[in-house]
Amino acid sequence: MNNFTGVIPSTLGNLSKLEKLNLFENNLKGHIPSGIFDNLSKLQVLDLDGNQISGRISKNLFKCKELTFLSLYSNSLEGSIPIEIGNLTKLQVLYLDHNKLQGSIPYSIFNISSLQRIVLSNNSLFGSLSSNMFDYIPRLLYLDLSGCHLYGRIPMSLFKYKELRTLYLADNHLEGIVPIEISNLTSLKYFGIEGNNLSGEIPSTVGNVTSLEQLVLSDNNFTGKIPSSICNLSSLTALFLFKNSLYGTIPECIGNLSYSLTQIELQWNNFHGKIPKNFADNCKLQALRIDNNQVEGSLPRSLSNCKDLKLLDVGNNYLNGTFPDWLGNLEQLQILILRSNRFYGQVDCSGVAVSFTRLHVIDLSNNNLSGFLPMIFFENLHAIREGYEKKVKAEYMAYPSVDGLVYYAQDISFATKGFETEFEKLLTIWMAIDFSNNQFMGEIPKTIGELHSLIVLNLSHNCLTGHIPSSFGHLSELESLDLSSNKIHGRIPAELINLGFLAVLNLSRNNLEGPIPHGKQFDTFTNNSYIGNLGLCGLPLSKSCDDDEGTPTEFGRGDNDDDGVNWKFSILMGYGCGVVLGLSTGYIVFSTGINGFS
Repeated sequence: MNNFTGVIPSTLGNLSKLEKLNLFENNLKGHIPSGIFDNLSKLQVLDLDGNQISGRISKNLFKCKELTFLSLYSNSLEGSIPIEIGNLTKLQVLYLDHNKLQGSIPYSIFNISSLQRIVLSNNSLFGSLSSNMFDYIPRLLYLDLSGCHLYGRIPMSLFKYKELRTLYLADNHLEGIVPIEISNLTSLKYFGIEGNNLSGEIPSTVGNVTSLEQLVLSDNNFTGKIPSSICNLSSLTALFLFKNSLYGTIPECIGNLSYSLTQIELQWNNFHGKIPKNFADNCKLQALRIDNNQVEGSLPRSLSNCKDLKLLDVGNNYLNGTFPDWLGNLEQLQILILRSNRFYGQVDCSGVAVSFTRLHVIDLSNNNLSGFLPMIFFENLHAIREGYEKKVKAEYMAYPSVDGLVYYAQDISFATKGFETEFEKLLTIWMAIDFSNNQFMGEIPKTIGELHSLIVLNLSHNCLTGHIPSSFGHLSELESLDLSSNKIHGRIPAELINLGFLAVLNLSRNNLEGPIPHGKQFDTFTNNSYIGNLGLCGLPLSKSCDDDEGTPTEFGRGDNDDDGVNWKFSILMGYGCGVVLGLSTGYIVFSTGINGFS
């Protein structure tokens, strides 16, 4: 845990009495010197994790037969795992994860009877699991073979180890069912098998594993109902069942378990009925997702007990009722998605003390909401109003836990820039408002122009009137603006030319008139941005403007050559996919399992 650089000196091999060699979390590079282990016959601990070591694992390493602890994870090691690893008959801990290792997993590892922890995840390994391959590791406590391209079924031999605490087999190609023998694992705390091809029903015997803290069965082919025995899991902190084919109602007891649960993710199933109404008085929930199901009824008022709630996504269901303004009392709420339901009436937050001050994202689209756009609501969006400091390193929405960071905003979809986009993780600087496809009327509040960190604004398909506020020219981070299919009239404010990151503009199907501004970003927009506004003229439309209408000057251009460079740079930056959107949608390794839940 220093900043040592360079290579590992081969002269360490002269320390024939050395028992422990800890060089972890430095900046060491190069290969591990193959001859270093010839004289280290007493070496018991070798920890080189968190460096930049490359090359292959030397077979000489396995001459150190006194080794009990071997950690090489988070480096750039290549090649296969030598079969000679089976010579380390006293080994208790083996960490080889987060490298570039290839080839099959040598079965000799599973003949080391002293092993307690095996972590081989995040490599390019492959192989098949046999039912008896774990017969000879009676002291096994922790097993992580996630992302190893493994085939077969969950080995039955694993279910005889009552001391096993973590079983993580995620992101493989496993088939079959979860055996009822899971109830034998009476010490199990973490069970993660997401991202496989497992099927059948969740066995009711899972409720006998009362030590369970995290149950992660998502992204499989499970069917049937959530077993009622899950109510016995009084220590459960995370329940991930999303992306399966589960059906039935959500057990009422899940609300009761909110005194321990911090995350409930049931999205993309076929659940119907109502959301449990009995969230505990001391509710610990930080994320609740039930989106893309068939649940109905209203949002339970007991959710107001969940004072730490950061994410609530119940989109794409059959929920109804008026806008739940009481959610504004949840001071930590950052993401609120109610889209594609049957909510109706006005959005009124005048009687709420806090009223969404930390909100980053709100999506109310595709409902039956009506009335005027609530000015006080936009005035209270302090997190979006106050801006953010640009950071060199991107930060994602997460909260710390004893096991590391937990990313609570993953695989969330938004309609942005004219199409649906799914974000593997959400940046903390992502700010979006979507009130589209409702029945809002009246003028657009000028105060929206004070939300300086806003990146996406969609007010399309409503009954809005009046002008486009010139204050929108202050939305300096805006990348997508959609005001289409309303009744907005007047001219397009020349101030909008200042929006240097604006990549998508849709003002179609309104009653706008006059010349279209030109210069900077406006030179990148096509006819599609303006269709259905018969009074507009000027490029890119074929209709030219009359002389008396004039052509707006390039707003804020000035005579300085640097300004010329800046506006050209802005076009290049905004023309593609936008800075923040590009960062957010780029491929990010799904690391929740090992960093957040192991």
